[in-house]
Amino acid sequence: MNIQAMMKQAQKLQSDMMKAKDEIDKMEFSSTNGLVTVKVNGKKELLDVKIDGDENFSSEDLEMLQDMILIATNEAMKQVDKITEDKMGRFSSMPGLF
Repeated sequence: MNIQAMMKQAQKLQSDMMKAKDEIDKMEFSSTNGLVTVKVNGKKELLDVKIDGDENFSSEDLEMLQDMILIATNEAMKQVDKITEDKMGRFSSMPGLF
């Protein structure tokens, strides 16, 4: 196999990989555990938090708590992404890695 054919194959593989990643990024996933339901997208961003009502919380307090959990979780995920990019980014330019 010549170099040109290998490069073409690598480009197709990279294109296919990016399409698959884009599909996953657009998907939504949800999980319920007891009184809490969360929804995330394929980029691991928390989209929604629902806590089943409890007579100990007013609806405004419950909504504020849900928003605070959503914001805090997404901020923590951004920190993970930043550290991962800082530590792993140097490897992305290596031949054969996408």
